[in-house]
Amino acid sequence: MNRQTVTQLLEDDSVEVALTALRKSIARWTDRGDRQVTAVPGLSLYRRDEPTQPTSYMYEPGICMVAQGAKQVVLGEDTYMLDGRHFLITSVDLPTVVQVTKASREKPYLCLTIKIDQREISELMADSDLPPPRAQHSGRGMAIGEVTLPLLSAFHRLVDLLAEPEDIPILALIIKREVFYRLLVGDQGARLRQMASAGSHGHQIARAIGWLKAHFTEALHIDDLARRVNMSTSTFHHHFRVLTAMSPLQYQKWLRLNEARRLMLTERLDAANAAFQVGYESPSQFSREYRRLFGDSPMRDIMGLRQTTTAQTG
Repeated sequence: MNRQTVTQLLEDDSVEVALTALRKSIARWTDRGDRQVTAVPGLSLYRRDEPTQPTSYMYEPGICMVAQGAKQVVLGEDTYMLDGRHFLITSVDLPTVVQVTKASREKPYLCLTIKIDQREISELMADSDLPPPRAQHSGRGMAIGEVTLPLLSAFHRLVDLLAEPEDIPILALIIKREVFYRLLVGDQGARLRQMASAGSHGHQIARAIGWLKAHFTEALHIDDLARRVNMSTSTFHHHFRVLTAMSPLQYQKWLRLNEARRLMLTERLDAANAAFQVGYESPSQFSREYRRLFGDSPMRDIMGLRQTTTAQTG
């Protein structure tokens, strides 16, 4: 056995030890529910004791680390597989379909997410003499990165701060800054640098997405939105699709339909009123597009969701 093989085996063992420690820490804080918004700003913990059905979900800019179990995330025609050796990084708000594929009571799905603050990334880039980023081939706003021992160590220390709440105001900022540094110099660093660099296409599309999220009920005029972010219409449309795997109009539809679903489920609006509130003028068009996204009519879909919720809490 050569020296390189021995070194790789030792590194793999160290990563597995660090993963085991992270699993225990996440399990400690998630035994009373499947999601915990923690006292550490931007840090959330998740636990599932069984696989889930595919679910529409908006991924915000951040990092998702699955410490145990497995999950798949579908963005357009791309599928991303997450496990203990690979994390997911997202640079802009992206509509996806998410499914926990591996989980059990004996070995629950355990996961953490950390929101990425563009301002923090920009400040770190400005204050540090960062090495050049590694080459990347995909223009998507989402990618899989390989977990490293230093990154795992930082995750673990961040979760363990929950046991020392008096240290959170000071140490959380320091550890999160280390996490962002590890990301910036890692295999997905170019993606974050583009998001935080004013004038880059990624930064411009992120601004457009912010506008869409705030005004999704309004009529969408692509030319106006392109001008708003200082891009030509053709360039804007191209880079929007590259980054998000959908057109601006498809993105707006996703926002509208998911908000309508929330209104029907939590505020008990009927389909017609929910459609009107999110910007649809035609109930029949709303129903067609709703079925296309969620696989069923609004009424049957909401009834199914309520039955599932009742079964889980009963």
